[in-house]
Amino acid sequence: MNEIDFIKERVKFGEHILQLRRKIKSSEYQNRHISQQELADRSDYLNKKTIGQVERGEVNVQFDTLLAIAQVLNISLKELLDY
Repeated sequence: MNEIDFIKERVKFGEHILQLRRKIKSSEYQNRHISQQELADRSDYLNKKTIGQVERGEVNVQFDTLLAIAQVLNISLKELLDY
C-alpha cells in the first residue's frame, strides 16, 4: 500500500481553499478578492487564524470547520474536497 504524505495533502488542500477564496470579490475593497478576515467575518464559526492555518496546511481540519468553510464559500462539501 502506498504511504500517504499527510503534510503534502494538507498543503494541497490549503492551496485549493486559497484559490476558492480568491474567486470571491471583496465587498470592502473594489477589484480585490475576499481577505481571510472578511471570510471569517462572514462566519459565526471561523476566525482569521484558522483560515490562515488551513490555507498554509498547518492543521488537520475538523469536519465542522470543513462545513463552515463550504458554507461561507457558498459551495458544496463535495466541491470543497475536490482538490
